[in-house]
Amino acid sequence: MIVRRDVLKGVAGGAGLVLANAAHAQTPTPAQVAPFLPRSILDIARAFAKSPFKGPPTDLPDPFSSLNYDQYVGIRYRRDRAIWVDDKVGFVIEPLHRGFIFNARVDINLVENGQSRRLAYDPANFDFGSVQAPATVGDIGFSGFRVLAMQNDKLAEVAIFQGASFFRARAPGQTFGVQARGLSLKTGDPRGEEIPIFKAVWIEKPTLASNALVIHALLDSESVAGAYRITIRPGEAIIIDTEMTLVPRASVENVGIATMTATSISTPLQRRRPDDVRPRIAEANGLNMLSGNGEWIWRPVTNRSTLQISSFVDENPKGFGFLQRERDFEAYQDDEAKWETRPTLWIEPLADFGKGNVSLIEIPAESETNSNCLAYWRPDAGIAAGREVSWAYRQFWCWEPPARPPQLSVFESRGGRGSAPKRRRFIVAFTGDALSDQQLLREPKPALSLSPGTVASVRAYLYRDRKLYRVVFEIDPGGEMQVEMRLVIEADGKPVSETWLYRWTP
Repeated sequence: MIVRRDVLKGVAGGAGLVLANAAHAQTPTPAQVAPFLPRSILDIARAFAKSPFKGPPTDLPDPFSSLNYDQYVGIRYRRDRAIWVDDKVGFVIEPLHRGFIFNARVDINLVENGQSRRLAYDPANFDFGSVQAPATVGDIGFSGFRVLAMQNDKLAEVAIFQGASFFRARAPGQTFGVQARGLSLKTGDPRGEEIPIFKAVWIEKPTLASNALVIHALLDSESVAGAYRITIRPGEAIIIDTEMTLVPRASVENVGIATMTATSISTPLQRRRPDDVRPRIAEANGLNMLSGNGEWIWRPVTNRSTLQISSFVDENPKGFGFLQRERDFEAYQDDEAKWETRPTLWIEPLADFGKGNVSLIEIPAESETNSNCLAYWRPDAGIAAGREVSWAYRQFWCWEPPARPPQLSVFESRGGRGSAPKRRRFIVAFTGDALSDQQLLREPKPALSLSPGTVASVRAYLYRDRKLYRVVFEIDPGGEMQVEMRLVIEADGKPVSETWLYRWTP
């Protein structure tokens, strides 16, 4: 069952009337100073949940209401005016302008010494690039913000919060890729998805010694309001802890916790772009899962011809995430997108998730600007109106996840036509240090099963000098339109690899 213990530090009681009025307002309030208590965010969420949902302002004056992409990305907050740029506290905040597809207003509040102050919009703080800004403009607010910190002795963007409840981060040397959401609701529902938003944030001024940035966020949507405490810790990996309490307005069965999205357009398993000069277009190679009973699972993600939804039933999972395992430039050959430098995003629960499933949604896509693969934890119980629920989890935005399979992991998956018209051929390559030592791993054998369909052939090739074990097999789907495949490597009758799962569809 869903853990109901209060994981938000200090989130209980308190009036928070000034904060509530500011967050509710459709027009900005004066940038006044008010006492700040973290528990007040939950009070605001509770107040919101008692009244109908109101979306944030989206109206903008010209020319901001009609910006194209190039115009919008040319608007930058002046670095010399960024928040805390001269304070040597380890972090710098750059508010983001509204415009293009980012029209919704987000209130940004700064917290220092127990006092909160709403950040007022000032056009003098922006370089508008090619855009001719109007002579006078009101306090139109912001669409989000960048978080900068020191990486490799330089100030660099480590995270971006912008659009609905979306955010992303990157470790040193990486480019931005996989994206996270504060919450997803009704994802994949034929009646349409509900998109929760962060309406307001309160950012605590950090100290250099803490090396941590704490962000409080107020989430709102048609069905639920919520209070979030997000803590960012930069290092070799960007670690983000999310603690959340939801206050539902209505009951929702399909709830996504720790949602992440990634792009996969063309892979060796599903070549949807055969005429592209690049051999692979993907910022995530697969969904990795460590189940509650300790089983490691690898599920490649691909660009499907039809919408595919997969559910991996579990109880109290130990972790899951979109991984970018292929880090060789030659596998992508894209000098601009640099897919090999995209982050891996690994999730570890900080409190029991209970019963549910890791849901994977693969959406057909033609454009590489689309995040067409989604994964999240879906609790069996959903959320019920009038019942507050809490979750807490840690994100690792990294090159390699902190937890890895103990022996063999999947290195590559490939698929194509087989030796007969109806057959399909697959190659799954496993790697691991144990393969180099015959005493550690004797006579590994593949165990392959299908449902439905039949196995036409299986061959295995062991290359101890390369620490590589390749399984080449063909399946015959018969007249079936999908086949679930399961492959694991065994030695002495026991599994010695993570479990490879894949659904074949035409």
